[in-house]
Amino acid sequence: MHRPCPHRGTVVILCTIIALWTVAQAQPKQRLTFDQIFKSAEPRLTRSLPTITRWVDSEHYLESRRDTATGRTRQILVTAATGNDTPYVDLLKFSDILEKDIDPASPVATSDDNARVLYRAHDDLFLLETSERSVRRLTTAAGEEQNPVFSPDGRHVAFTRANDLYSVECATGRETRYTADGSSTVYNGRASWVYYEEILRRASRYRAFLWSPDSRHLAFYRFDDTPVPEFPLYSADGVHGTLERARYPKPGDPNPEVRIGIVPRTGGAVVWAAFNEKADQYFGPPFWTPDGTQLFVQWMNRGQDTLIIYGVNPASGTKTQLVLEHQPSWVDWFESIEFLSDRSGFILKSDLNGWSHLYLHDMDGRLKRQLTTGAWPVTGIQAADPSAGLVYFTARKESPTRTDLYSVRLDGKGLKRLTFGEYTHTVNVSPAGRYFITTYSTVHEPPRMALLTGKGTVVRELADSKTENFSRYELALPEMITIPTSDGLALPAVLTRPLDFDPAKKYPVLISVYGGPQAATVFDGWKPLSAQWLAQLDLIQLTVDNRGSGHFGKTVAALMHRNLGKWEMRDLIEVATWLRRQSFVDSTRMGITGGSYGGYVTALALTAGAGYFTHGIAEYSVTDWRLYDTHYAERYMDMPSENPDGYREGSVMTHAHKYRGMLRLVHGTMDDNVHMQNTLQLADTLQDLNRTFELMLYPGGRHGWGGPKAVHLRTETYRFYYRYLLQKPFPEELFKTLDASSLRRRPS
Repeated sequence: MHRPCPHRGTVVILCTIIALWTVAQAQPKQRLTFDQIFKSAEPRLTRSLPTITRWVDSEHYLESRRDTATGRTRQILVTAATGNDTPYVDLLKFSDILEKDIDPASPVATSDDNARVLYRAHDDLFLLETSERSVRRLTTAAGEEQNPVFSPDGRHVAFTRANDLYSVECATGRETRYTADGSSTVYNGRASWVYYEEILRRASRYRAFLWSPDSRHLAFYRFDDTPVPEFPLYSADGVHGTLERARYPKPGDPNPEVRIGIVPRTGGAVVWAAFNEKADQYFGPPFWTPDGTQLFVQWMNRGQDTLIIYGVNPASGTKTQLVLEHQPSWVDWFESIEFLSDRSGFILKSDLNGWSHLYLHDMDGRLKRQLTTGAWPVTGIQAADPSAGLVYFTARKESPTRTDLYSVRLDGKGLKRLTFGEYTHTVNVSPAGRYFITTYSTVHEPPRMALLTGKGTVVRELADSKTENFSRYELALPEMITIPTSDGLALPAVLTRPLDFDPAKKYPVLISVYGGPQAATVFDGWKPLSAQWLAQLDLIQLTVDNRGSGHFGKTVAALMHRNLGKWEMRDLIEVATWLRRQSFVDSTRMGITGGSYGGYVTALALTAGAGYFTHGIAEYSVTDWRLYDTHYAERYMDMPSENPDGYREGSVMTHAHKYRGMLRLVHGTMDDNVHMQNTLQLADTLQDLNRTFELMLYPGGRHGWGGPKAVHLRTETYRFYYRYLLQKPFPEELFKTLDASSLRRRPS
């Protein structure tokens, strides 16, 4: 009797798998549809990754998860070592005791332990005590409480109201008022516009006050905008229209006068830091020392080439110089100060020596040592652990277009890369660096997420955004390339070729730019699939960074000092020349587009760079640096009285007589950042020169906009591409299906 081979079943299974794989490989891949690209239609190629809210401590992190039954978001506490999770003060279960118009999942502030949660309703603040399941109205005064923030101990809430600073005690509702001179031009704890935009940044939501770590003091900025000129923003709404008057300092104008106050939580006299508010100066983001005994204040001169960190005594306001940095071009604010928990010193990131690196100081400001060196930039300090003698930081060391996490000992030795592979990593590091979560990708690989120990050991993979549909579709995946300049630089770029690329054919090109100093945009990370539509339509797409972007260090970026526009155009002309040398490029259809600073570069490309670029869309563009704000424009250009030639040569209007091709100017009529004045002055100049161009205004639009007008902008942008670059009929019916909801969702 014949005995069957004991491995015959295994062989059959393997043969079946191989056969199925062969059939699958033989199946032609599909192409993405319009709805998949622009409206996130199924089947989707990628899914959303988990949303990690923050680390609660060195062992646990919070993850936001959407409840499929209710559609609301829950906070889940995850134990890093095991992955075990549990609801973290589930706010949804308090729906029954909250006001009907309060969304329990949308608080305006929470204490660190979520024991107290703050909501806004009826122009007042309501406090939820989660452990007691109680809710009560915390404020009752007229006026909106802005930027409410819990004290570190969770017992008080500070806020501003009508440009004055207050706090309220959670247990009693007793309110303490710290200032009383707030007005239409004096702001206590609320930022003047130029500070909000350029120094404290938009994420601050105008907040300009800070609790001390021990909850005993509040530090705040007092701004007096009286000397700052007003700029009118016109709204065409209604019958007569309205004017919004903004205090906006333009190059050479007076800046707001600033004082730094420190006040005890219990109230009383404000202690003012010993600075002269009448001096022509700036103050950067402040930092409390961990014990609350000093406020570190960053001071900068009007010329922005000297920065000093002062230690301010909260009891007397006296100041002590700790660190001084001077550069012949400009200095940048310290984004963070990493204080060592053993109070032995602090770490700064500075580009004083040409590349951004880490420097260890003692608490009196004396430099102890430089921790990192080399022709590569540190991009951020993530955590420090004095007990282990380590600091954790991100840098672009392996490649100028990829970010990794590293550690180095506080003696400057033992530099170690903690992330893996040839990926761009975005990391979230736990306190003291015990664990970190990385989201990593390349231009070819969609994002994945993993949890690692602080030594770089993978604990577990958390998620992969790639769905099972990904391999079924044919994609025009970008390439990371460099473009050589005549003086020896290699400009980083991302090139996306048409899906049916044929090197024997000639294709139009669309170049996307930003171009601002130290503002790189080219990285080896996953890109939205919106580029696939143009790739299917035979358009080459290129994103490129110029020499001033930061890829080449501060020394090279500083070439832009006093001559914005010069090196951007030199490099872009080199890019255009390189493209024209490629046999597959149609030099009669060379488009370029960008917004804000990228709009400035785009407008220059069709004027100063006329003959190299044929078409452009410039959105909410600066066209003359005299029309932008003091802090940004003067950082790079100095004041107009100090650099008249630089301002003149950097103005698009100076080069408008060279204009050739077709430029579309796009602007929101109430842009409070880059005023529509910029676009109108360029339009005026082009009209006087009898040149043909296009203009699209968005009534009420600020610096970018959403809703139906964003849909209109997208539609009209693609119409421009079809008409001038693709030279194909525009598919009206397809684009009519777009609505605002399609822009709120991330493309699949």
